[in-house]
Amino acid sequence: QAVLEESGGGSVHAGGSLRLSCSPSYVTFVNTCVGWFRQAPGKEREGVARIWTLGGHTYYADSVKGRFIISQDRTKDAVYLQMNGLKPEDTGMYYCVAEPRTSCVGWPTGIDALWGQGTQVTVSS
Repeated sequence: QAVLEESGGGSVHAGGSLRLSCSPSYVTFVNTCVGWFRQAPGKEREGVARIWTLGGHTYYADSVKGRFIISQDRTKDAVYLQMNGLKPEDTGMYYCVAEPRTSCVGWPTGIDALWGQGTQVTVSS
């Protein structure tokens, strides 16, 4: 069964950095829209960033523009989320999601989307 494995979460102070990783098993990220979502306690899950692995196009939520960078390593078939200048409001469970597509217009949350289990990010003030 295909799964996504996330890693890299942790606890940091405000202003710190973390890098999240997402890798697939039994599927690949070829021609796939891969995104990162987060969910804080008591809040809805929100999209943070996404990348189309074929063209490399990226999209960021306004709340993380200029601080987060989504990237890919095709040799490792992995997608990363570099998070800099972390703020307490960035705290939450971060999920990787992937959906095979010919573009990355819109978030990859369709019926064929594959979600990871999530990795916790905690930013203290």
